Amino acid sequence: MPSVKLKNYLHLHLIVFIWGFTAVLGKLITIDAIPLVWYRMLIATILIYLYIGTRKYSLKISKKGLIWMIVGGITIALHWVTFFQAIKVSNVSVTLATMSTASFFTAILEPIWYGRKIIVYEIVFGIIIIFGLYIIFQVETDYLYGILLALISSFLSVVFTLINGKLTTYQKPSVISFFELGTGVLLLTGFLALQNDFSLEFFKLSGSDWVYIGILASICTAYAFIASVKIMRYITPYTVVLTVNMEPIYGIVLAFIILGDDERMQPLFYVGALVIILTVIANGVLKQMGVKKIGKI
Repeated sequence: MPSVKLKNYLHLHLIVFIWGFTAVLGKLITIDAIPLVWYRMLIATILIYLYIGTRKYSLKISKKGLIWMIVGGITIALHWVTFFQAIKVSNVSVTLATMSTASFFTAILEPIWYGRKIIVYEIVFGIIIIFGLYIIFQVETDYLYGILLALISSFLSVVFTLINGKLTTYQKPSVISFFELGTGVLLLTGFLALQNDFSLEFFKLSGSDWVYIGILASICTAYAFIASVKIMRYITPYTVVLTVNMEPIYGIVLAFIILGDDERMQPLFYVGALVIILTVIANGVLKQMGVKKIGKI
């Protein structure tokens, strides 16, 4: 069993690395956040539907399951819109660093969601993450709007993770992904239609945008989405969310390599990032040691 958990933990890190690259793609793609998410979810939904067809999975689900998948779909759509908008108005590094607050939100919400006792070290780790974030924003103060959007996105990502943590106990990840992404497409389609945004110009994208959106929808969404939901069967939502705190590190490094000086930060920014990394490592060590009952309240 430990080997299964380790395999899924390493797989989770690969997915988080891909998500870090997602942020870079969000900066490279020139269209606005809502159309970007619409294209992403539409293409990913089609790809997942084709995958389900080849595997001959049934799309029959319970009414209760459908309701939760609709809620999950709305949540992930809003999460992605606020996430990419935060990148547009600030930059990749600031947005990803702010997303680290997810562990703090999870430490509070997960015990309520699952009806378990609060584990003190989870709260402590969440506070340490906040401290690392505080260090970062002592030196990066010009991105208030981006920070607020990223905080909202962070909270929504936790809600989405908790919803999927229950759905995976009785439904296939690909089926969950299909209904959630499909819901997101319908939601954004309705919004764009009300705004009269569908026009010939809406569908005229540059060649580079099509390439980046294709990568975003296939590798960074269809594959990563199904894989991340499946991993929830073996790893707790808290560990998933805290591991996702590596996303800022992967994303910041990739952004600096690909985007150059636009992502160069002051030294204290990287001190805060180091605090986040050490916290993630500490959590991984404790989880592997099976420390589950320490400090419950």
